[in-house]
Order: sequence, then C-alpha cells, then structure tokens
Amino acid sequence: MQDKKPDNVVYNTDEGFNANVLPYATNVGAPAIRIDDVVSWKSRGIENVNRELGNKFNELKLQYQKLMEEYEWNELVYNAKFSFEPVIGEIYHLYRDVSGVNFLSLISPLEWNREHIGTFKLNSDKKWVVLNKDMI
Repeated sequence: MQDKKPDNVVYNTDEGFNANVLPYATNVGAPAIRIDDVVSWKSRGIENVNRELGNKFNELKLQYQKLMEEYEWNELVYNAKFSFEPVIGEIYHLYRDVSGVNFLSLISPLEWNREHIGTFKLNSDKKWVVLNKDMI
C-alpha cells in the first residue's frame, strides 16, 4: 500500500516522477485524451475519391469511344475506292455500290440514287470529319 501513488500523480518505477518529460498533459485539469474516430472520415474520403475517379473514368471512356468512332470512319473512308486526290475543306460523299465496294464521290445523295453511307469533310490534318451518316 505504501508503494501505491494517487491516480493524479505521474510516477514511473524506472524513471520516478516524470510528468515534465511526457509529451501529453498529466494534471487533473488537463483536457481528456480522446482517440478521434477516423473511420467515418476515411469512409467519406474514400467515397469522394471513388466518385471523382469514377467520373474521370467515364469521361475517358466516352473520349475513347468517340476516338474509336472517328478512327473507324476514317478507316472506312481511306479504304474506300476513289481515283482523285481529295481537297482539304471539300465535302465528299461515301457510297456503296451493288458489289459491296465503298467509293468516294463529289456527287450528293440528292443527285444520285445510290446507297449513301455518309457525308465527310477532309480537314487540314487529313482527317475525315463526319458531317452526316446514313448507315453504320
């Protein structure tokens, strides 16, 4: 009983009275030491980050789909048959003949009764921009 110290006295058997070297307050009037509940903070942070990353992923997915569509249209036009050098800025029409071969023409679908695939414009990057697509 004699070795027992009161609860408000900080005493260590190895170091003695060491309240002055501890990194926290030890007197009775000191604020209580509480462990913060960081689980809810973490879960809110995870939800926010996941939502933001999900939005960015969806944006990238839409950009990728748009890029792939542009690629497919350009591949279709470049693989089409034409016997002239297309001029940048001009409008061209892509048709399919009865044998299933695609060909490029200056003649609009209103002036010609052929299976029209789409209307395109060649930009300065030599990329075909879809102006109107009738079939995919």
